[in-house]
Amino acid sequence: MTLPGGPEDQRLLLRHPLLDMLFIAAPSIVQMVSYSAMQFVDMLMVTEWGDDPIYVSAQGNGGFAVWIPLSLVFGMSGVVSSFVSQNLGAGSPRKGARYVWAQWWIAVAAALAVLPLVVVLPMIFKSMGHSEELIELESQYANILIFGAILTMGARTVAQYFFGMHKPVVPMVAALLGNVVNVVANWVLIFGLLGFPEMGLIGAALGTIIGSAVEMLIPAVLFLMPKLAREYETRKPWKPAWKPIKDILRVGTPAGFMFVNEMVCFGYLLVGLGGRFGEAQQAAGFIALRYMSLSFMPTVGLSIAITAIVGRLIGMGRLDLAEKRAWLGMGLGIAYMGTCATCFIVFREQLMGLFVTEDMDPESAAELVRVGSMILIAAAVFQMFDAIAVTVTGALRGAGDTLVPSVLTIVLSWLLIVGGGHVAVELKPEWGALGPWIFASAYIVVLGLCLLVRFKLGAWKRMKLSGDEIEV
Repeated sequence: MTLPGGPEDQRLLLRHPLLDMLFIAAPSIVQMVSYSAMQFVDMLMVTEWGDDPIYVSAQGNGGFAVWIPLSLVFGMSGVVSSFVSQNLGAGSPRKGARYVWAQWWIAVAAALAVLPLVVVLPMIFKSMGHSEELIELESQYANILIFGAILTMGARTVAQYFFGMHKPVVPMVAALLGNVVNVVANWVLIFGLLGFPEMGLIGAALGTIIGSAVEMLIPAVLFLMPKLAREYETRKPWKPAWKPIKDILRVGTPAGFMFVNEMVCFGYLLVGLGGRFGEAQQAAGFIALRYMSLSFMPTVGLSIAITAIVGRLIGMGRLDLAEKRAWLGMGLGIAYMGTCATCFIVFREQLMGLFVTEDMDPESAAELVRVGSMILIAAAVFQMFDAIAVTVTGALRGAGDTLVPSVLTIVLSWLLIVGGGHVAVELKPEWGALGPWIFASAYIVVLGLCLLVRFKLGAWKRMKLSGDEIEV
């Protein structure tokens, strides 16, 4: 595997900004789209297997309950690409591997830390007023994800190394294969095919873990191969070392809290507030969120590319080009998510109707389509602002600017999603599950504008992650 970044490669990419962006963005976008498609198909399979909305709610609740604590580590792992790409641009790519190993050790600690959730989650679900049947289903789903957590965190970590090294095809192929395996495993295990017993929701969780294992093993094997070990010392820093762990914690912790905070707030929006209006309305929120992910996740892929590109250009000392690439990425994101917003409005009833089965109770089906359609309209309002927030966050992360965006996210989300959601529930209960989503839309609009101001002020231009001493 040859390092991109020789003189000819660098000159070509610097002359063609769109080529540079697409070189990294296309594979990462494909990877993110595959995640969204996998989750979408998972939910469709669960809906087809069990026509009661309770199964969709259980899958959503159980998944959120596990992803909330793990999202701290997922958010932190994003800065691995920042460290790797800045060292690549600075001409010291061998220093990048140390941050992969540091993040892996952090992931091991996190995987052990979440094990007590197996005992705690049923009590949490009960405190939210969930029915006994729902508690049993969502706890079973969550427990399997907990035991497979190290695989999902490990896959995310090593993928960030290859993004930072401008080798995005590796994690893309791993994600595609992992997701194909996931869908096939779901199909076999959920419905009990090829001699396997019918496992339903448990089969969906097992399929996710099997797919995550495939997604982690492919890039991990490449990372440890003799060629990369010789050229970039990928095996050498395997022992726990405080310096890179401290660097990850220093820069990555704000990004991690930013991620976990959004998961907490949106999880509370869907599980806590949404659960007050019945399982049909709650299921409508989860289904609408799956459609939002088809808009959001490709832009996250674009954001990953922006992080790697901005990081490399800062390492090269080209702050002017780093800023131009960030604006280019933002424009691409706005164009895509604006198109998705139009589809949410025009085809809202047809989109929700895909999750209505023949055996579903007519009243529940009508409620699901009605509420879900309104939530999609609320989502359409914030799509372009979400594009700004996601792409600007990627640019700031590439520079190591994670603290202020994290503070903005935490303050605004608690004020608008949680606080505003409670206002809607208490003062306008007739709005149902739509009320909290209106305030969630307001949150994303305000956050996008605030992050845009942060980027324009330019504090990120004085930050540095390459070399022996980082400056943030």
